[in-house]
Amino acid sequence: MKPSARRRAPFDFILLAAALTLTVMGVVMVYSASVISAEQTMGKPLYFFERQLVWAVVALTAMAWFSRLDYNRLRAWLAPVYGVTALLLLAALFFRPIAGARRWIHLGPIGIQPAEFAKLTSVLFLASYLDRKHSKLGAPLHGLVLPLGVVGVLLVLIGKEPDLGTPSLMFAVAVLVLFVAGARVRWIIAALLSAVPVVIEELWRKPYRRARLMTFLTPFENIKGTGYQLAQAILAVGSGGWFGKGFGASQLKLMYLPKPYTDFIFPVICEELGLIGAVAVLALFAVILARGARIARQAPNLFGTLLACGITFTITIQAFFNIAMAIGLLPTKGIPLPFLSFGGSSLLSTLIGVGILLNISRQAKKAIT
Repeated sequence: MKPSARRRAPFDFILLAAALTLTVMGVVMVYSASVISAEQTMGKPLYFFERQLVWAVVALTAMAWFSRLDYNRLRAWLAPVYGVTALLLLAALFFRPIAGARRWIHLGPIGIQPAEFAKLTSVLFLASYLDRKHSKLGAPLHGLVLPLGVVGVLLVLIGKEPDLGTPSLMFAVAVLVLFVAGARVRWIIAALLSAVPVVIEELWRKPYRRARLMTFLTPFENIKGTGYQLAQAILAVGSGGWFGKGFGASQLKLMYLPKPYTDFIFPVICEELGLIGAVAVLALFAVILARGARIARQAPNLFGTLLACGITFTITIQAFFNIAMAIGLLPTKGIPLPFLSFGGSSLLSTLIGVGILLNISRQAKKAIT
């Protein structure tokens, strides 16, 4: 099929429908989860809902623009994008901390979280580099040291915020992209083994991380202390039953849990919409995983394949991390649930990624059905 014909191919409407459904659901659930907290803390019940709605419009506009932009042109932007991302991550370290972390750049009423965009920058770099150096991936320098070294600069800057969850997610995605690209398995195993002592040291170095780890192991032992958040989340998930208590009826959001509209929005969904709502959310992320994998297989070049894999891995692994933490399968960390958690930077970077996936789908080697 000629390139011009590929550009005229339709979008992957199944992927588009899944992303739009999750985005709309996210705006609605942010309203439900935040209205009481917003009234108590901001004096305006619709404060967080209105902000999320505005960000959703901006993010959907960006998604539409990137879906029309030939993804191959992104390679020309790699150097400035990487440089700006690194500078923003560095700049964030000099802004005032929120809850002990310097993750945001404040521009008047707007707060930008550079780490959310660093995920896309990392994937873009890896896809471009591994495509160009594909014939040299058998050597440890090109197949491991250089790609992880460049990504590692971003990981270190994010880790200084401090933040362990986002670097862990980005490292996991990087390893998977290396595997898909054909890097030697022994070098990938070496990278994983080398990361273990770093993670252990970071977990043990910070007292609050040690407390979270102990809470994960015994979530109900200190239910009034370090285990409070996780215990409340687990109770909310279990109390929803098959069909939930009904939209707006969550008790978790009644000031039992601070900011239930952010990282712990999944328990609110479970409590209000029940097992049916939870399964629907999981099914939509499964659709994104399946369609993203299909787009990657049908991409017209290796760059497109790796880019599609990286974006798909980022969205779905992040969703897995968030949901697993919310139900006690992983230690709690500040990782938002894509599309659903409150946060403009997260929603914008996620939908930009979806837009790139949609563009790759339009240039597939054969129609995606």
